[in-house]
Amino acid sequence: MFKSICRFSVSFAAIAASSTSFAQQMPISHAVAADADSIIVTATRAPLTLDEIPASITALDKTAIDRSQDIGVTELLLRTPGISISRNGGYGTSTSLRIRGAEPEHSVVVIDGVKLNDPSSTGGGFNFTNLLVGDIARIEVLRGPQSILWGSQAIGGVVNIVTATPQKSLEGSFDIEAGSRDTVSARAAIGGRTGPLSWRLGGQTFTTDGISSHAAAFGGKERDGYRNRNVSGRAELELAQNISVDVRGYYASGRVEFDGFNADSADYGLNKEFVGYAGLNIALADGRFRNRFAYAYTDTNRDNFNPTRARQQSFDAEGRNKRWEYQGSFAVSDGISAIFGVENERSSFKSRSPSASLATPLPPFAIGKAELTSVYGQLSVQPIDGLTLNGGVRYDDHDRYGGQTLFAAGGVWRLPTGTVLRVSYGEGFKAPSLYQQFSEYGNVALDPEAAHGWEAGIEQHLFDRKLIVGATWFDRKTTNQIIYNGCPAPSTDPAAPPPNPMCFVPGTTTPRFGYYSNVARSEAHGIEATATLTLGGLTLDGNYSWIVSEDRSTGTNFGKWLPRRPRDTANASVSYDFNFGLGLGAAVRWSGKSFDNVTNSTRLDDYTLVDLRAEYALSESVKLFARAENIFDEEYMTAFRYGSLGRSIYAGIRGRF
Repeated sequence: MFKSICRFSVSFAAIAASSTSFAQQMPISHAVAADADSIIVTATRAPLTLDEIPASITALDKTAIDRSQDIGVTELLLRTPGISISRNGGYGTSTSLRIRGAEPEHSVVVIDGVKLNDPSSTGGGFNFTNLLVGDIARIEVLRGPQSILWGSQAIGGVVNIVTATPQKSLEGSFDIEAGSRDTVSARAAIGGRTGPLSWRLGGQTFTTDGISSHAAAFGGKERDGYRNRNVSGRAELELAQNISVDVRGYYASGRVEFDGFNADSADYGLNKEFVGYAGLNIALADGRFRNRFAYAYTDTNRDNFNPTRARQQSFDAEGRNKRWEYQGSFAVSDGISAIFGVENERSSFKSRSPSASLATPLPPFAIGKAELTSVYGQLSVQPIDGLTLNGGVRYDDHDRYGGQTLFAAGGVWRLPTGTVLRVSYGEGFKAPSLYQQFSEYGNVALDPEAAHGWEAGIEQHLFDRKLIVGATWFDRKTTNQIIYNGCPAPSTDPAAPPPNPMCFVPGTTTPRFGYYSNVARSEAHGIEATATLTLGGLTLDGNYSWIVSEDRSTGTNFGKWLPRRPRDTANASVSYDFNFGLGLGAAVRWSGKSFDNVTNSTRLDDYTLVDLRAEYALSESVKLFARAENIFDEEYMTAFRYGSLGRSIYAGIRGRF
């Protein structure tokens, strides 16, 4: 069946080949072209329309996600303004996402209200490696500092992911596709509403032979495969008219092969992630006063192995988070509302890197833990029709670094001319991660990172929203930013300067590869511009981001680009929906040059990727789809010496019942 689908897809790709535009802005076009008064987003921790949010936001609904045909969430996000990623190879390898040039750990990822991060990872942030589209119904990207509501480390922004909720008494969905490099993905979900109970269960399996994570240009030949299995579930029970309980869970297990030490190798890694949530919801005062009491738990296990070693396991790590929270919202009047809450998060990690020799005893685990208690509040006011103002404050009490108070404010003005004006200011504070403090590369003398930023934007709706154009300027300053510093090999020259004391494991004379330290200052500023045109079945859209992200600390690296952050990126797409069920699309992404290291001595060249998309509706419920990615087989790197996917063709079938 898949062979016939592939032949079907090639014919559609040939028709679409005359169109050149960007590879995946189709999700954006759908989100932007819709009526902004009707699109409800929850990344603000309260349901608001797009035109009520002061900060820049992109919302992708299920239709946009389906039309994109992407397997991984990072591929979706990469087409939105201000986003860049770096990946150490193909699917399943370490993936870092940056919003407006911020560090990967400076952005918060939320799934169904649960904030995700791995305390055992280097920056304590979230690794997008195993996050597939799966049963996701909506993705929201809120750019700029969002620390008041989502935690002090939300310096770059927030990615809010919402899985599907049942709307019928019984419903289901499935997606099956296959393609290049023996890639196969299969997903299914079922759910329903019966009286006071609503529930949904979903699962997915994904396998691919992959590419060599060590770039072919540097001699990489053998393929590094990847497999992922994940399940998700949620249930909500109404105990009374104004009281409900809900539980949610997510589990993913991945196995990825990778190359170590800049050469093909037999290394592979196992990754297991579990997310659990339980909440009690109480609405009072005719629904004007809403309360949520919740407990969330995340557990991430990562293990690396090399079967050619005497001791096969080369890395062992685990990170856990336990989080209690209360959130309240109160509608004081039609034009005044408040959100407030209390949170307590306890995180822990352990990791070690065993020697290959069985004669060397297993090292003890590096361990660490931290506790963070926070209170926050935000007030939103609509003094006149069309104008929304908000302001908030957050206080974080870290058990190691003490207290920190943060402020935020913003406003959005919707004018009768179809013009929307936005301005916002926010602050952020991030304590060093447990890994940065206590691992074999740790530094317990690190200071917290602090940031503040602002943005101002304008959006114009023309011809009954058929044409929408917008631009946003942003500026962010970060102090005490933490980076990894590599250590040179020990010198035997007696005339050589004395070695850096930080290049030894603390308290010993054992040398180490590197250590973490604070950079005095970094700055980022830039422009994000977007445009969308919808004429019947034709949609054209695109975005351009100019982001200057620099090291501003004194010394030899002053003014250098921060690593793996292209200064210029652009996306554009064209799609057309015929009235007999056929949809065609083409897209292009261009990324300017970047640098792989802090000294800017290793350059990553610019690249252009062109994709094609097609889908055909067999019925209202079932569609065939196909796509061709990187059709010109461009070779590029987002991380030095690591490979990337070449030309790829996929085809499949999806059903929504």
